[in-house]
Amino acid sequence: MTAARFPSFARDTGGYESFYVRAVDPRAPRAVWLRHTVHQASGRDPVGSCWITLFDARWPHPLAHKASFDGPAPLPAGGLHVGHSSFAADGVHGGVGERASWDLAWEGDEPPLSHLPAAWMYRARLPRTKLESPRPAVRVSGVAHMGDAMLELDGWPGMVGHNWGTQHAERWIWLHGALFEGAPEAWLDLSLGRVRLGGATTPWVANGALSVDGERLRLGGLRRRVAVKAGPRHVELVIPGQLRLTARSPLERTVVWRYADPDGSEHHVANCSIAPLELVVQGGRGAGRTLRTAHGGAYEHGAREAPAEPAVQPFGDP
Repeated sequence: MTAARFPSFARDTGGYESFYVRAVDPRAPRAVWLRHTVHQASGRDPVGSCWITLFDARWPHPLAHKASFDGPAPLPAGGLHVGHSSFAADGVHGGVGERASWDLAWEGDEPPLSHLPAAWMYRARLPRTKLESPRPAVRVSGVAHMGDAMLELDGWPGMVGHNWGTQHAERWIWLHGALFEGAPEAWLDLSLGRVRLGGATTPWVANGALSVDGERLRLGGLRRRVAVKAGPRHVELVIPGQLRLTARSPLERTVVWRYADPDGSEHHVANCSIAPLELVVQGGRGAGRTLRTAHGGAYEHGAREAPAEPAVQPFGDP
């Protein structure tokens, strides 16, 4: 858990790795989502990138920035693990966010979360995407700038995640939840994926956890079928015996990024980090409870096709 996989990517297959941080304002619909990534296309040298999106419901749309670097990749994995990320760079692309910088620190003692249900799955060739949350519940403080915009964070709840692999899932969903009414310490960290195997695509598989009433409920698993109705702006899902969930990604609160795969293909990722989210707990000590948050949810939808709107950010990947 938490060790960076780069530079161990095989040159003939390549690979990608991302450490990411999400934090949301408990007082207003504002959030920060940042990523430190390495992408190594098959047979090519690695490229490192730093990405950030600022969300504020008062703005007409989120603000996004990305800077990429050839050569040794700027992946401050150690800093992310111990609780700090800082960066500053001039923009090299048009649009908003001509300059971006951030200086953020976080703390929290929640044990790590391994999304995959067995340790051997992190060592095996399949699944081609590995996911974990080294810090599934933290409090983030600091400042993030983009152009003339600034967000000041003062103990905002959030998380630190880590994923890597040789290929993104064919389709995926990631959900994070905090700031639930009547349950301020509860959190949700859930991923779902459909994987391409040969000429077929698997059904949805869910993995993650819900922490509520002092209990961490393991969600999903390989043998638990889930019902999913999802698109870039809305998701409804049921994990039988565990939870029912709905989330929305309002257009004006959604950002779309381009994600490259090592084989040269790409995906498009719609993310809203100030999403309304509601779930009904069906298992564990919290069974029967309904948890709602007006803006404490994060909803991410990944697919090969780009959504009709909003427009994809004008940054290539890597």
